[in-house]
Amino acid sequence: MLEKFKVKTFGCQMNVYDSQKISEIFFNLGYKNTFIDQEADFYVINTCHIRNKAKEKLYSELGKIYKIKKNRYKKHKNTIIVVAGCVAQAEGEEIFNRAPFVDIVVGSQSYQKLPDLIKKIKNKGKNKKFVELDFEPKSKFDNLPKNKYIHEVSSYLTIQEGCNKFCKFCVVPYTRGPEYSRSVKEILTEAELLVNNGTKEIILLGQNVNAYHGQDLNNKECNLGKLIYILAKIKGLKRIRYMTAHPKDMHEDLYKAHKNVEKLMPFLHLPIQSGSNKILKAMNRNYSVEEYLKIINKVKEFRKDIVFSSDFIVGYPGETKEDFQKTLDLIDKVKYVQSFSFIYSPRPGTTAYNLKDNLKDSEKKRRLDILQNKLRFYQENFNKNFVKKSLNVLFSNPINEKKYQSLGYSQYMQLVRINNKKNMQGKIENIKIKKSFYKSLEAVSRI
Repeated sequence: MLEKFKVKTFGCQMNVYDSQKISEIFFNLGYKNTFIDQEADFYVINTCHIRNKAKEKLYSELGKIYKIKKNRYKKHKNTIIVVAGCVAQAEGEEIFNRAPFVDIVVGSQSYQKLPDLIKKIKNKGKNKKFVELDFEPKSKFDNLPKNKYIHEVSSYLTIQEGCNKFCKFCVVPYTRGPEYSRSVKEILTEAELLVNNGTKEIILLGQNVNAYHGQDLNNKECNLGKLIYILAKIKGLKRIRYMTAHPKDMHEDLYKAHKNVEKLMPFLHLPIQSGSNKILKAMNRNYSVEEYLKIINKVKEFRKDIVFSSDFIVGYPGETKEDFQKTLDLIDKVKYVQSFSFIYSPRPGTTAYNLKDNLKDSEKKRRLDILQNKLRFYQENFNKNFVKKSLNVLFSNPINEKKYQSLGYSQYMQLVRINNKKNMQGKIENIKIKKSFYKSLEAVSRI
């Protein structure tokens, strides 16, 4: 009987991509996927380290899996627990100290070595521990399976990893390493493989995706804008998106791509973090609010219907009421249609970790509530604008036969539901909107 594995993912889209690659490693080794914890002979947790809450999720999850591991052991079934990702990279062997029942710790740039680690742990017995934390991004991509076992309508594709920005609050340079860009040939090969396996939309990923500077087919440097033109030529690919962009790395070829490449969707995630120049400087973001707004306006010049989402950090050390108000004012100017917002979480190893914090937790929570209510207002208003109008929706899920419901995303990244008996998976259809909600839309039924 085939051994089974389960991969559980915390964190960002890049972790989702990595988890898919980890799954493909197991498929390549002849393992079978399971969604049931108690069935997993290998249980992999792919972790996030951006906020402390994400790290604590790991140890909470490990506690649950340890109980399952003990119960399986009583039935003479072994369970190998693997911790992967950014917490693994940051914590290393400390994970064994806090959770001694973990068997393998593998960093975000080393999970391609899982086949060797699995072989070692099977050969050397259950009491052996293995840790692998080397930064080898090129080696990682070179050694990942070239077969595609997971079929999706909308697929992530990592083109760039790491970061050289060193924002004072961020752990990414320490957990993902310096910037590395894959070659155009490598990206094109993976993109074509995805499309041949049913993908209609590719979302290009990177810690700073628009800092991409890989080698093109003529051994010259290629930026993200030029890469999008190349990928747009793939027959069968209908949509292209990218995230997460950094304001400092927007460039002319990318602006032009938004105007000229029909497959590039009119939705841009462009994190600002704060609307205060003082806080942006303290964060080491290396741009001002005025420069950020110029970028927003320039993108709009090239693509009239483009909309924006962003990231916000509330309660960064030194943030005053005036600083916070400036963030609210910025939101009123841009009118973001989606957003991610969080209270500042000190991360060990970052330069902001020991900064003095004068704000009470209750005040941070109050500010976050105010900020999120304002962001919600603009998102709800944006969605309301489409009632009785039509949107182009790419349907990504198989029909739910119990509800006769299909789900998809508009060109503006809005979740759209429609009640119908027809399987619309993989199709782009122009459909009329009936109702709007905070985070979704409902289309006119076709049943």
